Amino acid sequence: MNHNHHDTGYKELFSHPEFVQQLIEGFAPPEIAELMDFSTLENHSGNYVTPLFQEKFEDRVWSVQVSWKGLRLRVFLYLLLEFQSTVIYPMALRLMHYLVCFYDHLLKSKKTNLKRGLPPVLPIVLYNGSKRWNAKEDIYQLIRPEPPQFLRVYQPHLRYYLIDEGRYTEEELAQRQSLLSGVFGIENAAADIDALQRAVDRIVALIQADPNKQRMDEILTRWIKRHLHYLDAQINLDQLNSLTENKDMLAENLETLRENLLNKGRMEGEQFGAEKSKRETAHNLIARTDMNDQTIAEITGLPVTEVARLRSEALH
Repeated sequence: MNHNHHDTGYKELFSHPEFVQQLIEGFAPPEIAELMDFSTLENHSGNYVTPLFQEKFEDRVWSVQVSWKGLRLRVFLYLLLEFQSTVIYPMALRLMHYLVCFYDHLLKSKKTNLKRGLPPVLPIVLYNGSKRWNAKEDIYQLIRPEPPQFLRVYQPHLRYYLIDEGRYTEEELAQRQSLLSGVFGIENAAADIDALQRAVDRIVALIQADPNKQRMDEILTRWIKRHLHYLDAQINLDQLNSLTENKDMLAENLETLRENLLNKGRMEGEQFGAEKSKRETAHNLIARTDMNDQTIAEITGLPVTEVARLRSEALH
């Protein structure tokens, strides 16, 4: 299973200004979105190498003009697309490092200088893991014990804005009439085929109502094909060229996916039952005979290390 599919698929989505706008308007605080002129969105994404870890990162970086107290200034939206199965607890530290590298890039590429100043940023972490995100969202919160009052002013502060897809219910996403909310709905449905079919029907309706229907259809068809491949669907999607024109074909494929998942579950259940039976046999032989681990392993088909572990558990 390809665990990087979100990286590839989402980075394509957020290379289009429409999805950046929908992310801010639908999932960021409304007082932020109200200040932004989304017609001025400009893409600054690229590859950077962090000097500390010598690692490449390729996140989405956009800038947008903001009107605030009579001033117009350009704010950089730093989108850190984080697709991990587990929560990254030092995320605030990682993000601070990335932003320092990004500022360094702006200076070295002469996009700005110290006289003009470094531009403000809005760091956003987009997370879609199954476990709810509970990492600290400000690097200051990672400093323990809390410094005495006279030292606090000297401590680093950087807070990111978290968008945790899994926190949104199907009903909450339906209230946001955007294609991106449809994408989140498909992500959250996972392998629940009924929920997945409802989410697909919803996103097809949203595409059909979009003024850029053909373009959005092409982008999201590519995305959903990647997504279904990630689910290990084992269905033929070669003929799926349009979500709106081939929705009946997709519905048939989702039914095939349902059968594939059921069969896979049955096979895994049978395999689990067989393994459980092997372990029970090994437990009995350990308790009632003087057989050594190697002999029990040959009888049950379990690895010798597993038999040794079962014997150790029995002794305790």
